[in-house]
Amino acid sequence: MLTARANLFIAERRLLAIFLASLLSLLLVSPSLPADRSEDKKTRRDDSQRSDDDTVKLHSDLVVVNLIVTDANGQYAHGLAVKDFSVIEDGAAQTVNALISEEAPFAAAILIDMSGSMDYKFGLVRAAAASFIDHIRDNDQVAVYGFNNKIKMFQDFSDLHDISEYVWDAKAEDMTRLYDCADEAIVALEKRPEKRRAILLISDGWDTSSQKATFDSVMKKSLADGVTIYTIDLIDDGARMGSSSDIAGLRRGQNEMKEFASQTGGRYVHSPQGDKLEEAFINIVEELRNQYTLTYYSSNQKRDGRWRKLNVSASRPGLMTRSRKGYWAPKS
Repeated sequence: MLTARANLFIAERRLLAIFLASLLSLLLVSPSLPADRSEDKKTRRDDSQRSDDDTVKLHSDLVVVNLIVTDANGQYAHGLAVKDFSVIEDGAAQTVNALISEEAPFAAAILIDMSGSMDYKFGLVRAAAASFIDHIRDNDQVAVYGFNNKIKMFQDFSDLHDISEYVWDAKAEDMTRLYDCADEAIVALEKRPEKRRAILLISDGWDTSSQKATFDSVMKKSLADGVTIYTIDLIDDGARMGSSSDIAGLRRGQNEMKEFASQTGGRYVHSPQGDKLEEAFINIVEELRNQYTLTYYSSNQKRDGRWRKLNVSASRPGLMTRSRKGYWAPKS
């Protein structure tokens, strides 16, 4: 009995000694606590820096550039990689984030002028639009709009190969709300998941009755959203000779269609008799299929809404590129 009590006493003394030794150890290292706080501060700074970096990434805007690359014979150039492209934004080299070179689905909106002057050309335009839709793939999406005094969506985005019967029943009459129709189509394309987005604009005149959009606003919105505009001009050259206000309007319309195509990386097609329409539409389908799509995060973090000039080139000799000329930066 005494032996058991003695053992218990010894065990308690040992526990007490361990406790006192631990306490003494803590007291001896207490002068280093400020250094530990310094480490805490450094950790907090690191966490803060990571938070700032995350904020920068969240506020960085991905720039999408669709481009066509052709060789000296005008044939599409395939097999290019990220290293083959150079992207310059406002004179500063950018780092390409990703490149899509394979055939990818596209979303396109066909805008058909239905003003009174289109009457005898309307049948050709509808046939060409039907041919375009007939050549799309199952995962491509095409919508069809018509515009005169009103804007009508004849067909919402679909991969159906049959053009809506409403297009065939439409009549050419009244004035021309070209800008408003383009604006509506761009808004619809902006909501599409496809990175390759295009407008096919067919007209024989110029805007005469838009109520909210302008040439500048349509251009700005299309460049901001990466929408490529292809324009098909159906006016005879002779109709633009003279000095009347209507003739001046026709010349302005032609210049604007050329500018839409040039600035967004599309193409301008002049077909006074409408005989190039079907060929042009089929070529545009092929072009959309053979685009490269590259993306990058701009090194310019300012969200100032300013114009940024783009120059995208291919490093291999003899290759030509065509893409949008720039874009307006987002604005906070």
